[in-house]
Amino acid sequence: MTEKKNDRFLVRLQRLKMRAAAVQPNDRAQITALLDDVGTLRDQLMRECVRLDQEFNRATAQVTAITAYGRSAQSVRALRRGH
Repeated sequence: MTEKKNDRFLVRLQRLKMRAAAVQPNDRAQITALLDDVGTLRDQLMRECVRLDQEFNRATAQVTAITAYGRSAQSVRALRRGH
């Protein structure tokens, strides 16, 4: 799903790039519409960045918990062996 979303962002960015190249400098309406579309895409990308950051933080917390559990289990095994 994330790959599809990334592809969608890239396609939209490419379309915006083509539209920007085709816009006439004196066409204020087209420039305003283009700026609005760029702003919308930027907002969506920022939300995606926040989502990815939260996902990364969750994964980091899980790794920390798993590591702590592993160390705890190791110390219990060492105590059972008499070390």
